[in-house]
Amino acid sequence: MRCPHLPDGFDFTDPDLLQSRVPHPEFAELRQTAPVWWCAQPTGISGFQDDGYWAVTRHADVKYVSTHPELFSSHTNTAVIRFNESISREQIDVQKLIMLNMDPPEHTRVRQIVQRGFTPRAIRSLEGALRDRARGIVDAALSEADKNDGAFDFVTQIAVELPLQAIAELIGVPQEDRTKIFDWSNKMAAYDDPEYAITEEIGAEAAMELVSYAMNLAAARKECPAKDIVSQLVAAEGEGNLLSDEFGFFVILLAVAGNETTRNAISHGMHAFLTHPDQWELYKRERPVTAAEEIVRWATPVVAFQRTATQDTELGGQKIKAGDRVGIFYSSANNDPEVFEEPDRFDITRDPNPHLGFGGGGPHFCLGKSLAVLEINLIFNAIADVLPDLRLAGDPRRLRSAWLNGIKGLRVTHG
Repeated sequence: MRCPHLPDGFDFTDPDLLQSRVPHPEFAELRQTAPVWWCAQPTGISGFQDDGYWAVTRHADVKYVSTHPELFSSHTNTAVIRFNESISREQIDVQKLIMLNMDPPEHTRVRQIVQRGFTPRAIRSLEGALRDRARGIVDAALSEADKNDGAFDFVTQIAVELPLQAIAELIGVPQEDRTKIFDWSNKMAAYDDPEYAITEEIGAEAAMELVSYAMNLAAARKECPAKDIVSQLVAAEGEGNLLSDEFGFFVILLAVAGNETTRNAISHGMHAFLTHPDQWELYKRERPVTAAEEIVRWATPVVAFQRTATQDTELGGQKIKAGDRVGIFYSSANNDPEVFEEPDRFDITRDPNPHLGFGGGGPHFCLGKSLAVLEINLIFNAIADVLPDLRLAGDPRRLRSAWLNGIKGLRVTHG
């Protein structure tokens, strides 16, 4: 292995970097020269009192870390690879109550309860309602566009809506309250973007408001069970239930992991289609079932999560010490030429497509994968039916974030 040619101080979690681009050339350099590479950081810059993390960039190594929770913990420092330097350790530790930041066996217990709401039967039961909602969202966007010479913002008019409505449908939140969930989740996830002027304190307040909302919902279902997922999770007799606060933190996970990620996949997917018109024409003509998976690979909404080594170990020829943070970079793994032929080509017929956009396997593989794929399929089918002549009207406005590949604005036009 030769030394990678990266600028001094280069950091894959620099939010200014991710606001401008995903660093694919630098990922390629590491995959070839130092697939497990020490990224030095000033102490405390990411909220952790250490001096950096190991960047893991190859598909096989990301999978290995993901599938060995006994060696690589989600709980020790959470799965979020970078907060900002003003966060306290207490604020970080509170987040360990979210399933994403648990290790077995506690993670196993909570996941076994929660997955009742994500069975194939449960997802199929949502399909009809979500298909109608997808069509209604696109019809409304068309109506709004016609009032503005055909132009509108794709993110706010289309991409944000179906994930929010799906969560509302899933857990029985009144549809009129979905904007509250949007606002709370934005405040929790967008603290690095100055446009939103969100501080860690505002983000923490939003999280507690969402937890409180969800706990009240859980309490109501315990008092009067209904035929919905909330009742299944908190009020089912003799099956093991979530406590009210556990349900509250599960809703946080849904609001961020289920809302932000699917919204960004849809936004990136539309941008990909409009910058690859041959693929848009193919999609409109054939609607291949492989499209959603390629959209997720291409977008990779979560650039990276992290784990913390529980003991001295070795990965990719590097000795990793107990307590070291390890960044697993899905954006790099999903462009690994050892796994994907022509990875920089957007190909909605790609099959097989063993991308890691839903995680690298193991205990934290995305519980909501089937729901996300359903949402992506439904919204693009509706767009192809109602707005087949969409065109770009500007460059995407990217989110400033240390770990999300986010788009906060995408102007489009039709007609």
